[in-house]
Amino acid sequence: MATFFGEVVTGFSRAVGEEEEEEEEEEFEEDKEIREELEKRREVHVSWNELISAEISPDRRLPCTHLILSVGDNAAGFVSSYILSSGSWQVCGSIALWNERCRDCGIRNDVSPAPNSCTLFQMISDPMVLLCQCSCYVADDQLLQWCEKVFGSLEKSKLKVTVLSTCPVSEYKTIESTYTLPVPFLKALKTKEYKDVVPCPLMEQPNIADGLPAAVLTYCQVWKIPAVFYQCYTDITKLDSVTIEAFCPVLTVQSLGNLTAVR
Repeated sequence: MATFFGEVVTGFSRAVGEEEEEEEEEEFEEDKEIREELEKRREVHVSWNELISAEISPDRRLPCTHLILSVGDNAAGFVSSYILSSGSWQVCGSIALWNERCRDCGIRNDVSPAPNSCTLFQMISDPMVLLCQCSCYVADDQLLQWCEKVFGSLEKSKLKVTVLSTCPVSEYKTIESTYTLPVPFLKALKTKEYKDVVPCPLMEQPNIADGLPAAVLTYCQVWKIPAVFYQCYTDITKLDSVTIEAFCPVLTVQSLGNLTAVR
C-alpha cells in the first residue's frame, strides 16, 4: 500500500519468493553433500595385518609397551638406518589419508605402504614394540583423528611413546644468532609422566612443537602417557646423512639403544 501520492509500490509475487527459497535449499543441500563427501574423503584409515586385526576389538586393544614415531624424511632415514636395518621387524599395518598435500595415500586392500604413507612395523622378537614411519603430511583437521585412531587400537596402560622429527633451524627462537649454532642439534620436549633422562637439552620457551608431533605429545599428556619428542633443528630440509646422524644421541636411551642394529 502506498503511503503517499506518487509512491512506486513494488509488487510481491509469492511464486517468485518460493522459487528463490527452493533454489537456496537446493544449493544448501548441494553444499552439504560436498562437505560430507570431503569429510569422508579426509578420514584417516588405519589398517592392520590379519593377525593383529584378529586381536583388536572394541573390548580388546593391541598390547604395546613402546611406540616409536618418526615424522619426515630424515627421522625416517634415521630409524631405517639404525633400527629397522636389524631385520627383526615386519610390516604390520599402514595409515591411509588424503589431503591437498598428500594425494597418493588412498585406502588399500592390503597393509603394504602406499607412496608417502604412514607405515607401521612390529618387532619380531618383542611384538609389543611398534614403530611408525610417517612420511606424509597430516593436515590440521586430521591430527586429532590420526591420534584417536592409532592410539585407540593400542593398550595404553604400559605404553611409552618416542617421537622424532626435524625442523628448519630458522624457526628456532633464541637471543643468539642461529649462524653461530652448531647445526644440526637436538632438543627434547616431554610429558609430565616421562621420567627417563633425555640425552639432549630440553626445548626452551618460546619454542614449540607443531604438526603431528605436537598432536601426539598433547594426546599423551591428556591420557597421561609417558612421551618424549626429539626435534632436530637443521639447515638442510632434504634427506641428509649429517642430519640423520644428529639423532644418534637418542640411542643412549636404554629403550631405544636395545633396538639398534648399529652400536
